[in-house]
Amino acid sequence: MHFGATLRMLRVDAGFSLRGLAESVGVSSAYLSRVENGHDAPPTPDRLVAIANALGVAPVALVGLADRVSPVVSDYLARVPAAGALFFEIARRELTTAQLARVQAFVEKEFPVRERAAPAEPRIGPLVARGGVVSEMTCSQLDDVLDIAAVRLARATRSAVATLSKALRQREQEASTAIGAGVSVPHAIVQGVEPAAVLVTLRRPLAVATPDGLPLRVCIGVVHPPEHGRLLSLLAHVAGLAREQFVEHLCAARDPRRALALLE
Repeated sequence: MHFGATLRMLRVDAGFSLRGLAESVGVSSAYLSRVENGHDAPPTPDRLVAIANALGVAPVALVGLADRVSPVVSDYLARVPAAGALFFEIARRELTTAQLARVQAFVEKEFPVRERAAPAEPRIGPLVARGGVVSEMTCSQLDDVLDIAAVRLARATRSAVATLSKALRQREQEASTAIGAGVSVPHAIVQGVEPAAVLVTLRRPLAVATPDGLPLRVCIGVVHPPEHGRLLSLLAHVAGLAREQFVEHLCAARDPRRALALLE
């Protein structure tokens, strides 16, 4: 997953220009452009929280994508930024495994865990179960992938194929939905439709422009009603799955049931 490309995708879907988002979070548009193009590292946690709030997506989504840490940790850091200072002090002192065990024992004694129900978040698996899986598709251009995605999504949502095909193409023209690791997430926003997705794996990698230079191998097409926050959270969830090893497993799963199991 390419963080900058994912941020650009979320920004475009949130309706922000590069300058508009930069101004809303107090950074320069040049800096934000460098982040989106992968020239600068992901922003600091406090800036990520500000960006997430501006986009209307849960801070845990962006912090988790940038840090590649457990959602529990990233959610806590987003809610309690002061915790980062404690983590820094632990790292600065280079505590050993034995010393960390002493710290953990103290924490467990003084602050026992109180179980909380995990907040529900959009998941791509159930939506793909609705739209289906197309394995080892052969195509020569991205439009071929969009066409098959439109057909399957139209069937799943009882929508017009032409409407979905046009919407997918228009969104792709606004900004690429390639997010790295050989994954693209073309999507269409359609009023009144039930959310659905389709997983398309390619027999031969497709040479299209991608943020990390890796050819396209997996396409997850999505149709969603204009529920801003849930759509962005869903796209962030998919981006979190986009790892090269995960893509290898998806492409090797020729049985649709195996592919669906990987997305659960």
